[in-house]
Amino acid sequence: MTKRLKIVVDADACPVKDEIVAAAAEYGADVWMVASYDHYLPPREGVQNFQVDRSDQSVDLYIANRLSAGDILITQDFGLAAIGISKGAVVLSNRGQIYTDKTIGFLLERRNEQARIRRGGGRTKGPRAMTKDDRHFFLHTLTKVLSGTAGNFVT
Repeated sequence: MTKRLKIVVDADACPVKDEIVAAAAEYGADVWMVASYDHYLPPREGVQNFQVDRSDQSVDLYIANRLSAGDILITQDFGLAAIGISKGAVVLSNRGQIYTDKTIGFLLERRNEQARIRRGGGRTKGPRAMTKDDRHFFLHTLTKVLSGTAGNFVT
């Protein structure tokens, strides 16, 4: 029996939920949206919603404990992305960047450096606003992963 494709979404602040649902429907993948009780997840066909405690890491722990090799994880959290990679999942950002063993170390290091600057009273830039091009690139990348043509990008 072949395992059905599963897309697991860190849904608290995910701006591309509609794109994920559309791509999953096209490729026959299951979708799990995981969010804290503070975020409303409307019922959608083909989507299983999971609501968890509002504590700091509840969504990440819920996902980490249920993620399997071959799943597709959508998150903008670098720590959760590192866990997903270690479990053999394909991990994408909300903007379509595929996180890999080769890139996640640098991203975690940069995140820690920025946190150190903020703790010291400095200011850092947040992410830029999501654009239509970002959504298109995300959907393009997710489609490549679902169709199995992401090839060399997924390691």
